[in-house]
Order: sequence, then structure tokens, then C-alpha cells
Amino acid sequence: MDLTDFEWRLTRPARMKANEFEREGRLKHVIFAQQFTRQLLDKLCVMADMIRELSRSKQGSDDLRRLLSHKRAMLYFTQPSTRTFLSFMAACQILGITCNEVRDPSTSSEMKRESPLDSIRMFSSYFDVIIMRSKLPDFAECCAYLMNELERQERRSVPIVNGGAGTDQHPTQALLDIYTIQRTFQFDHREHAPRSRFHDLRRRYTDLSLGPDRKVYAFCGDLGRGRTVRSLVELLSLFEDVTLYFIAPEHETLKLDVDVRARLVKAGVDLHEFDSLDATIDGVPILEKIDCLYMTRIQREHNSAQQESEIAALDLSHFRLTTDRVARMKSYAPILHPFPRDSVVQEIPTEIDQDPRAMYFRQARNGMWARAALLVHLFDVVDDLYLLYDRAFKEHGEPSPRGR
Repeated sequence: MDLTDFEWRLTRPARMKANEFEREGRLKHVIFAQQFTRQLLDKLCVMADMIRELSRSKQGSDDLRRLLSHKRAMLYFTQPSTRTFLSFMAACQILGITCNEVRDPSTSSEMKRESPLDSIRMFSSYFDVIIMRSKLPDFAECCAYLMNELERQERRSVPIVNGGAGTDQHPTQALLDIYTIQRTFQFDHREHAPRSRFHDLRRRYTDLSLGPDRKVYAFCGDLGRGRTVRSLVELLSLFEDVTLYFIAPEHETLKLDVDVRARLVKAGVDLHEFDSLDATIDGVPILEKIDCLYMTRIQREHNSAQQESEIAALDLSHFRLTTDRVARMKSYAPILHPFPRDSVVQEIPTEIDQDPRAMYFRQARNGMWARAALLVHLFDVVDDLYLLYDRAFKEHGEPSPRGR
């Protein structure tokens, strides 16, 4: 079977394709960010918190490892990856899922001219989920269609999870980013606490609210090829009254894609584009207005020889954080980065790592919990997770989070 067999399906709008990747009210495959609804995001964030809290005790960790100990996962990462690969492996281990991996196609039967689709179908014979990152554009989506064809033929079919595809999308990175944003914008708030950080912040920022709604989010760097940006803005468009700032060099490959811009405008998102971190809007520096800053590196691995020459000639100092620039930001505004960061360009220099607003290492750790929650959802053991959590809290005489 050739990838061209799926070509007509690939050109359809994401919303039209989403139904094909669902089964009985939950996700069957995870291919692009548009599959997530606001309601599902909220549920996954709650579940990630539950897994995180259960993991703090030996009993909770043991219980979690029994949750999916009968499942096996193939991590098929033929494009370089560190964080996503290890994060998924850790998520599987938390839930007791056995993992195997293929990271170099030269060690597989693809060196004997086996087609990648045959490889995927072979993996589905041995494993219960295939988590993948490939250099081939749209390959994860084509694999999901293959699994659906097998399902219709009443043959073995397993979930496909897109772990980042070229410059296309990175849905699970967007999920962990939303989880990080959700947690950050709780400001250590507790409903029955006499005082919290949120109350103190409200004295200075009177319009501040809990949660991701009603915030200004800024994205800086390689926005045209940044699959993390492409995916995250899709999810942020689900929230109320968000404003998006896009800060990129004046180069067609680095600026926000026209198609992404059009979708955001259609969704009613208020967006603005700038050519420097020092830009102003209505006479006010944008760094003083933003609630969250998402930095990205220039993805030179995608450059042609001509693009490399053109981008090398750009002044990238306008897209690097400095301690002076960070000092102008709001005292609570998190700084995020999907990693890896460029140690030469230093879009975020290491001296900023000590700033309490530098959330990128915590953001990476959050991926483990968010992806574990997603696996719980895919394998339909959500009720089992709630039972584990209710039991753990009941034993300690604490209220269950169910219904929060």
C-alpha cells in the first residue's frame, strides 16, 4: 500500500478528519491538535494532576504501574528526539506499559526495502499502541488511516500517536504546554485557603484571573516551521478572550504561516505580529503587556543552502531574551520553551534559568504527566484511575478531587 492511497484524505480540513480518529466518545488516534476540545483538555489536565499526586507515594506508584501492565508500546522514532521520546517512555513506565523502540531505520527491515507502512502494520501485530516521529510528512496520519482500514476489515488495529511530524504538528507537546499553562495560572490558589499568591498578585494586577482565559500569549522565534507553535495556538484558540502576539524575523520561512493566521482570525482570536521583542503596541512595550512568553529556536536543520545564507545575515538579537528584557515582564509571566534551545544563538541564555518565571524545565517534566494522562484516556481506564485516586484520598481522610 502506497502513501498516495491516502492523499485525498490528507487535504481535508482537520475538523473534518477528526471524527475518523475517535471511537465511542474518546480519541482512537492522536494526530493533530484540533482533535482536542476544551472539555477534553480540562479532563486530561485533571488526570495528569491525579497521576502526579499518586506517584508521590510508593503505594500510589505501585497502583499506577498495575493500571496498564498488560499493554505494550512501540516507540518508533526515526527522526531525532530526546525529550519527547524519553517523556513518552517515562509515561509508559509510570503506567506499567512495556516499551520497545526503533530509532534507527538502518537497523530495521526498511534497509531490506520494506515499506514504512508494512513496518507499522508489523508493529501493530506485537504492540498495543504505536508512538511515532518520522521524517515523512503526514506519515502518522497515513498510519492512522491504515489502522482504520484494518479495523473495518475486522483485523488488528492499534492507536497511532503522533510524537511530532516534521514541521507539521506536535499535538502532545501542545497538550503538555496547556497543562503547564493551566498549572502556572492557578498561582498556588486554594479554594479554602485564607490567602494565596493569587490574592497578592491581584493587588498589583487588578484584571488578573485564574486559568488560561483572558491572557496575552507571545510567541517568539521560528514561527513558520515551529510545529509546537502551530499546535499550541490551535488549543489556545479554544479559550476565552485570548490575545496572541507573534514575534519573528522578517523572513518568509520564519513568519507565521498564512494558513495558521487565517484559522485564528476565523476563530475570532485577536492577534498581532511584530519584528522585535522590543516592539510596542499603543505606545506600550509588548513585554510589559504579555502574560506568557513562548520562546523558540531558529530550526536551522530545515534550511536550504539559500535559506541558511539569508537567515545567517539576519540580526537575531531582537529575538533573544536578556535579563533586561525579562525585568520588563510581569512578575508572574511564565517563560516557556519546547527545547532544545540553541546554545550558540542563545535565544534564552542560561543566566535566565534562575528566574522564577523560567518554567521550561518544569514544562518538560510536565510532559511525562500529561502524556501518561493521554494514554489513560486512549486505553479507556479513566474510571480505574479515579478509583485509585479516590481510594488513596479516602485512606488519608482527604476529599476526592472528583468533580473539581
